[in-house]
Amino acid sequence: MRFALDKPVKIVMLGAGGTGGHIAPHLYRLLHTLTRPVITIIADGDIVEQKNLVRQNFISADLGRNKAQALAERYSSAFGMEARYIPDFIEDEGRLIELTNSQGWLSILIGAVDNNKSRRLCHQVFMKADNLIYIDSGNGEYTGQVVCGIRRNGRTYYKPVGEAYPDVLLDTDKFPTELSCAQAAVSAPQSIAANIMAAAAVVSYLYNILVLGSIETRSVTFSTKTVNLKPVIAQKRKKEARSMSIKSQKEGNHAA
Repeated sequence: MRFALDKPVKIVMLGAGGTGGHIAPHLYRLLHTLTRPVITIIADGDIVEQKNLVRQNFISADLGRNKAQALAERYSSAFGMEARYIPDFIEDEGRLIELTNSQGWLSILIGAVDNNKSRRLCHQVFMKADNLIYIDSGNGEYTGQVVCGIRRNGRTYYKPVGEAYPDVLLDTDKFPTELSCAQAAVSAPQSIAANIMAAAAVVSYLYNILVLGSIETRSVTFSTKTVNLKPVIAQKRKKEARSMSIKSQKEGNHAA
């Protein structure tokens, strides 16, 4: 899948916690190098707590601040960019459509959320979009996946996370604002290594799309225990790779 390298870029990232916090510095650094207009917006309604300093990309000076604001102001200032952030959880379909609907721009939605109800919202918006790239990241303590969905001219070329992993669309989850304080305090265990590996995969997608102008991988699964990332390559590329392998084998047989 190829992408124009002259279109202005708009990136909306939902989530500024475990994975989003580690995506942020590399995202701003990457966008800073582009020679075209760029807008990046980080949205998260959470505040930085002491427990977040263990594996999330925050420091003690950030305590009590909104996560999206802390990241946006820190890295936009470092790279001379405008700080744009939304200190709220995006839980409304109309609002997300408005954020991602950028006529004439290359619009990218990054899902760095920790609940499937937010993923369902992103999925709904993606399926209604004419043109949208939706990169979703999800992980547990040691393993996870990053899926890149692509819509172009009203057609889905790469399936989003909701089709790759249908379980995320099941109605068994809540938005962050629907959780009680006790429920919000309980979260699935994650490790800093898993968050960083997920962030690296997301940034790799962005680099390929925005700098190289193409991607070949639909999704990636990873494990920090085995230090392994396994890609799912687009079907056309698989056929080309298989053809090259067969050709090489034939040439080798002739040489022998």
